[in-house]
Amino acid sequence: MANQPPPSTTAIIGPQYCAPATHSIDLIVIREKFSYNFTVKDLNDNVVFIVKSSPEVFLATREDRFLYDANGNPILNLRTSLLAADDNWKAYRGESKEPKDLIFTRMPSEYMQIRTKLNVFLANNNEVCDFTVKADFSGQSWKVLIGRSDNVIAQINRKPRALFSREKFMVTVCPNIDYAFIVALTVTLTSSTRKSSIF
Repeated sequence: MANQPPPSTTAIIGPQYCAPATHSIDLIVIREKFSYNFTVKDLNDNVVFIVKSSPEVFLATREDRFLYDANGNPILNLRTSLLAADDNWKAYRGESKEPKDLIFTRMPSEYMQIRTKLNVFLANNNEVCDFTVKADFSGQSWKVLIGRSDNVIAQINRKPRALFSREKFMVTVCPNIDYAFIVALTVTLTSSTRKSSIF
């Protein structure tokens, strides 16, 4: 993967989730059939994270996707409105939904887009985005970049699938980069059918 990031560690969720400085990390993000639950594994088939979506409730206005480590400890809560069509997501520490625990916000850079581009703002920043997620023209591959630069820190590829097979993403995270953060972005790329989505 070209345009490697600088050697300094970039920890968003926590330094324990930063890829080793000597090599990148490859992860497989698998969505369960007919749900928005995910299992995240390494290339040795070890479970790294689990994502559980809040159950569908009639007239619910929000959806939560909770990221847990392999032992079931909560890491963050990804929350979106099911009423809005803008596909915004907010990430909170643990299972919280309180503003004081906000880690980052992910939103489209523009409402109408031919080629998907998402801006990511860390908490307390609403000016220049800290990260950008850019899709290719097929809409099946994304690059995560630092700010508005060309500095790639992760690559996300959605694998082709047969009818009724499980959705799968192949994720490569550069050295020193928080792979929990990249996984959190990945599981927001599949949106609930109950809301309008650009994906």
